[in-house]
Amino acid sequence: MNGRKRHWAVDTQGLLLAVAVPPADVQDRDGARQVLTRLGHRCPRLRHLWADAGYAGPKLGDWVQAHTPWNLEIVRRSEPGFQVLPRRWVVERTFAWLGRYRRLSKDYEERPDTTEAWIHVAMTGLMLRRLARIPSS
Repeated sequence: MNGRKRHWAVDTQGLLLAVAVPPADVQDRDGARQVLTRLGHRCPRLRHLWADAGYAGPKLGDWVQAHTPWNLEIVRRSEPGFQVLPRRWVVERTFAWLGRYRRLSKDYEERPDTTEAWIHVAMTGLMLRRLARIPSS
């Protein structure tokens, strides 16, 4: 097995709520379960989830209904070609923010938990800069 996937849950502003880094051979729907399990009851006001079409399928939808109080909505393309999808840009923006960190630009780590830790460190730095109003370099 080579490679890993990064699955994360973000809020409407793109700030990290939960992250999971499984092997690349794990289906997206199973990776979403890992993230949502980690998210757990940390966000009691959370009611609605948006997910990319890669997470579509009855398995994940049924699992979300059975194990969580959340409503899952799959964001799909209506036409072929490039188009800005509602809510999808929020996650893409988070990918771009974290991709600016050299350790996260590629998968340099040997262990998935180390990658998860670096994602948390990078997001903490991003939030601290915003709180301190220090311009990014």
